[in-house]
Parts: sequence; C-alpha cells; structure tokens
Amino acid sequence: MTRNIMFQAATSSAGKSTVTAAVCRHLARKGLRVAPFKSQNLSLNSFVGSDGGEIGISQAYQAWACGVEPRTDMNPVLLKPKGNGMQIILDGKPFCDIDHQTRIDRNELLSHVRDAYERLSKDFDIIVIEGAGSPAEVNLRDKDIANMATAQMLRAPVVLIGDIDKGGVFAGLYGTYMLLREDERSMFKGFLINKFRGEEDILHSGIERLEWEMHCPCLGVLPYERLRAPAEDSMELGNHGRWASSDGDMREIWSRSLDDFLDRIEPHFDLNRLERLIEEGI
Repeated sequence: MTRNIMFQAATSSAGKSTVTAAVCRHLARKGLRVAPFKSQNLSLNSFVGSDGGEIGISQAYQAWACGVEPRTDMNPVLLKPKGNGMQIILDGKPFCDIDHQTRIDRNELLSHVRDAYERLSKDFDIIVIEGAGSPAEVNLRDKDIANMATAQMLRAPVVLIGDIDKGGVFAGLYGTYMLLREDERSMFKGFLINKFRGEEDILHSGIERLEWEMHCPCLGVLPYERLRAPAEDSMELGNHGRWASSDGDMREIWSRSLDDFLDRIEPHFDLNRLERLIEEGI
C-alpha cells in the first residue's frame, strides 16, 4: 500500500518545494521508491517531459531528487500566467485559458488530481506531496484544490512549514492552524521552522507553546541554507544562479547540490519521526 506525507506552509516561499525535494532525496537514498506530487501548481516556469507533457518545474526537479524521470501525473493541474489571465494545463496538455471571471468545475479538477495520484501510487512506495501557497487563504477556500482538499481526499498527514527569516513564525503557524476547520486541523501531524539563523535554544519556549496549542510536534528547526534550485514564481526569480544549458548538466548539478543541502540540514530535522508519521498515516 502506498503511503504519503504532505508539506504545506504558512506563506508562499517558505520552503515547501525545497523541503519536499530534500525528503524525496532522503527516502530515495534509503532505497524506497519515491515520487513527488503537487495537485495544482501556479508557475511561471514549466518543464516538458519526454512524453511532451508539461508540469511545474519544481516537480521535475523533485522527480530527479527521487532518481526517477518526471511524469505529468506528478502535477496534473498547472496554471501558467498569461496576459490578464492564465492558461490551464491539465494532465500535461493545454486545457483552456481563463480570467478572473471564468468559473472552473472544481470537482472536475479534483477528479483529475485523484486519477493522477492513483496512477502514481501503482509504481511507488511513498508519495511526497507539496501544497501551494497557504491553506489558510480563507477567501479562496471554495476554489483551492492544492492544500486541504488534496490532503483530505488522499488522507495525507500534513506537516506545516513556517519561514522564520521573515519574522512572525509562531503567529504564522498558529494563525494558519486556527483559520482552518477542526477536521482540517486534525490532519496536521507536525510542523517545521525553516530558514533559521542563530542559536536554537532561544526558540524552545515558543516551540513548546506551539506544540501544546497545535497538538503536534516540531520536527525540526532548519538552518538558513542556500540550495541552488530553479525559480518557480515571482518571489524567487532573480534569487538563483544560472543553470547549465542541457538537462543532463542541470540534473547532475541539482543532485550534487541537493545531497550537500540534505547533509547540512539532516542534524536539525527529525527524519526518524517523520518516517513514523508516514508509516502511521491518518
């Protein structure tokens, strides 16, 4: 039976894609068959696989972290900004163009998400799922398919990531938790504090309070580490170096960089506890 884990975040650019890739790499290095999954991605950059299907670029790199080739099932719904609207890529192929007035059948999109996940689950032991933005955008609750809708449909335990580098990490994590419904809160099985610079001792009292308030453990305080990774959205463009021109070079550089990154954060990340969460499921 395929198991899973999902990473969501209190804000955009908190490190979901990077943490997802690192966990994919960690599990793959243990000999497990692992795949990434992001039900819906909004990305300026995309990747075209060998089958001609298009997915968010972060899922391609996460697939390489797993030691497998990217598949369209790893990102069944891709939204690409286009003029004053966006283009929907569904199962790797252009589906339609939309603007802010367009109404899309949410249930139809969720059915594609479920089908893509089920196809992946036939070939992999663990699927590491990445959310999008924040699950607490209450104004978008009826439209969001990438966060709690996916977690509940796929019965995925959720780990919430907070970015301490921008400040307000405890309020961000707890506020996200409290803005969700009670049945959604029960899906949270842990949280991570990411991009920390300093001595972890100063965070202990805050972490203890948050563990008590959120009824789940802190899985780590990850240090601020730079990972050479592809820019996915406007918050990240310009923050990364140039990549080599060929896919082969990109994959090799990425793999080496990710291994180094994982080695640096592993002492700060309770990966054994994370593996138990995956094993226990929901």
